[in-house]
Amino acid sequence: MGEIAVFSGSAHRRLARAICDALRVPLLPSELRRFANDCLEVQLQANCRERDVFLIQPLCPPVQENLLELLLMLDAARGASAARRTVVIPHYSYARSDKKDAPRISLGGRLVADLLATAGASRVLTMTLHSPQVHGFFSVPVDHLHALHELGEHFKRGDLSRTVVVSPDLGNAKEAAALAKVLGTSFAVAAKKRISDTDVRVSAVVGDVQDRDVIILDDEIAKGSTMVEVVGHLRQQNVRSVRLACTHGVFAPGAVHRLAAIEGVVEIVCTDTVPIRDEDRIEKLTVISVAPALAEAIRRIHNGDSVSELFRVE
Repeated sequence: MGEIAVFSGSAHRRLARAICDALRVPLLPSELRRFANDCLEVQLQANCRERDVFLIQPLCPPVQENLLELLLMLDAARGASAARRTVVIPHYSYARSDKKDAPRISLGGRLVADLLATAGASRVLTMTLHSPQVHGFFSVPVDHLHALHELGEHFKRGDLSRTVVVSPDLGNAKEAAALAKVLGTSFAVAAKKRISDTDVRVSAVVGDVQDRDVIILDDEIAKGSTMVEVVGHLRQQNVRSVRLACTHGVFAPGAVHRLAAIEGVVEIVCTDTVPIRDEDRIEKLTVISVAPALAEAIRRIHNGDSVSELFRVE
């Protein structure tokens, strides 16, 4: 891994260290300073000149501060004559702002993509975007990974003979079908209508879930409103057990405990694309690391190897 330089922002240094351990390269130091007028400054404290630089920073709360820190890191790397600057964004939270569903509304997903390119990003590595069209917002190459293999390996350890994978809405049906393929199970989909950021309604579930063990798969869980509504609808159809799964465990304060307390929910599974608070690491929560997958993608990008094999679902 010669001439590679990996830096981390302050959002998720634990994941950055795990990625570097898998790559067998050091995590190079950086410093974030805040001035008296509340402005931020970033210094990359290792040589970047003509090196392949990777900057690791998920856009997790506080999203705006973490985004600005990443933009400043990019600017610092470009000013230090880095040969290439790849931003590793395990969770691109602005992907939810992907369409004009109201008059005079901003498209944050596209705007942030433009900001990253303007700041100096040569390439983007991310995981499980909220919707596939966000990929097209970027003017630089994007490698878009998923966590289906990691989630699949976890669920394969249990009895899947009466399991069905459920998508909480039509938008996530393709991912749910892909996980069902990995697990060799059937899948179903809920018909969901979003009223507001915290209010959703499920009118029906298409597919056989009666007396089945259910895995509900979504791209992220924040407040958990969607999961609460879907689980309530499924319980009316006498499912045997429910497991909640997602790539991005954003988990607003209290969300994990609220979901774990629902009757019939036996497990909540997420990955470590965003940091999980200590108070949320309860017995029913399982956190799977995606550091090996991100490290392998970084290795392939650096060496000029194909990354497409990491996208396949078998």
